[in-house]
Amino acid sequence: MKYTGKITIHTLMLAAVLTVIAVFLCSCSECCRPAKDISKPGEKIKALVVTGGHDFERKPFFTLFEGYEDIEYVEAQLKDDSEIFEDIAGWDYDVIVLFNMTQKISPKRQENFKKLVKDGVGVVALHHCMGSYQEWPEYIKIIGGRYNLKASEEGGIKREASTYKHDAEFTIHIEDSQHPITRGLGDFEVHDETYKKCSFEKANRLLLTTNHPDSDKELGWVRSYGKGKVCFIMVGHGPSIYAQPTYRQLVLRAIRWSAN
Repeated sequence: MKYTGKITIHTLMLAAVLTVIAVFLCSCSECCRPAKDISKPGEKIKALVVTGGHDFERKPFFTLFEGYEDIEYVEAQLKDDSEIFEDIAGWDYDVIVLFNMTQKISPKRQENFKKLVKDGVGVVALHHCMGSYQEWPEYIKIIGGRYNLKASEEGGIKREASTYKHDAEFTIHIEDSQHPITRGLGDFEVHDETYKKCSFEKANRLLLTTNHPDSDKELGWVRSYGKGKVCFIMVGHGPSIYAQPTYRQLVLRAIRWSAN
């Protein structure tokens, strides 16, 4: 009986220790849990589609975001170039889809934009947004590239003005077939606008390329900015490419990936 009593005490002590450990691990898991689990039924990715500063064919463009049970979108059509970033209190969007080509952005709005992305809001940057915010050096560090509206010199480096060509026929090559955005996709033909002589950040992970003479090689990439996941896709000028099945898949996957 005396021996059995010792076993019982040891067992109780071990159970108490295990209980403390379990409580600690549960509390840690609560701290590390994402703010939103979009895999749960009813939870949707909330995308904010930012437009303004450049004409586009609205109806075919917005079909890129329609018909998906896990995505809902709202358009922010800018009137003052960047007012969506004036007050980010109560921000409720998982992904910012940039399709604007606006320029003015105050220091306050710059800081708010940076804070959102650094804190984990995803960014999907499309086509002519590459020409936005030319006087804000941090913007290229967020999206990974810039269409230079005019020749300039920065840090002793001279840059030519970028060029474009409408109605080009070219092949988009899947440069990186291992990334979740491009995995399983093959090269595809498009009728779209090309950009050339653009500026690019070195830390981009290149996903899409082309060898068309009127285009830069780089067409699509991913990068990080703080906790934010950023995907840029250079093509996307008109209805022809909005209806292209592989392009539609790329945009859809980019939204899901950047939303984590």
